[in-house]
Amino acid sequence: MIEQPAIDSPPPSDHSISAHPSPALQRPAAATPARPGPVLVRAATPDPHQGQTGTLSALQSLLSIIVIAIFIITFCIQPVRIPSASMEPSLLVGDFLFVNKQGATPGPSSWLLPETPIERGQIIVFHYPIDPSMNLIKRVIGVPGDHIKLRRGRVYVNDRILSEPYAMYLPSAPDSYRDNFPRLRSADPAVNSRWWIRMHSLIEDGELVVPPGDYFVLGDNRNDSEDSRYWGFVPRSAIVGRPFLIYFSLRQPGGDVLDMAHARVWHHHRSNAVDALADFARWDRTLQIVK
Repeated sequence: MIEQPAIDSPPPSDHSISAHPSPALQRPAAATPARPGPVLVRAATPDPHQGQTGTLSALQSLLSIIVIAIFIITFCIQPVRIPSASMEPSLLVGDFLFVNKQGATPGPSSWLLPETPIERGQIIVFHYPIDPSMNLIKRVIGVPGDHIKLRRGRVYVNDRILSEPYAMYLPSAPDSYRDNFPRLRSADPAVNSRWWIRMHSLIEDGELVVPPGDYFVLGDNRNDSEDSRYWGFVPRSAIVGRPFLIYFSLRQPGGDVLDMAHARVWHHHRSNAVDALADFARWDRTLQIVK
């Protein structure tokens, strides 16, 4: 018996369709949208240290400002006001000045701010020798070793008349003690008793000798100034500093005819502090250098 050869069936064509479609060709099922869940919001909890940090920073800044201000007032600059006419015409009543204190007073701070010399002709602020709680302002006329005398109101230093373009001599009654200092024949009632006694030991040939460490000062308004003629020398340790700038100036009501006129204008036509300030301010003296 002859067997028939087996006939292989042809391989399936790429175009043939299977009775069971491929999963890749199946349409995907529609996805069910997820339902959003609740959103949790957590309340911010304040940081207890944040407020403390801000307060501490503000206190540190304030402390720094205070320390700097104390340093400036103690060692560098001090504001003062002129209360009297003894330094006219150089300084007027109502002038506000900045005083340079750097190196003015010898002492423990000299390592930081070296001491600067005090020279004849300079204006200085100092503690009043009779009452150190008060500050006065005068011009240095005699330095240690100088021989001082006044004749008819004019100042002689070391036998030479002193050139003083800043001095003012208002008309007044003759005063032999004031105008011919030092005069020992009679004491002026305004002379300090201790100074009167000490002055006798410091006079040579009719001239007052300035001892070491002391300074002889006078007001520029010579006939209206109580100064070294009446209470003595200014010790170096009592000097506060030297004024260098008029930072503001105010007229004094009733001080003179011009001030009275300004006062009347202010009283009748001005109604607030700003206008009053504008009336009484001496703008022409503001920011002037003290000489």
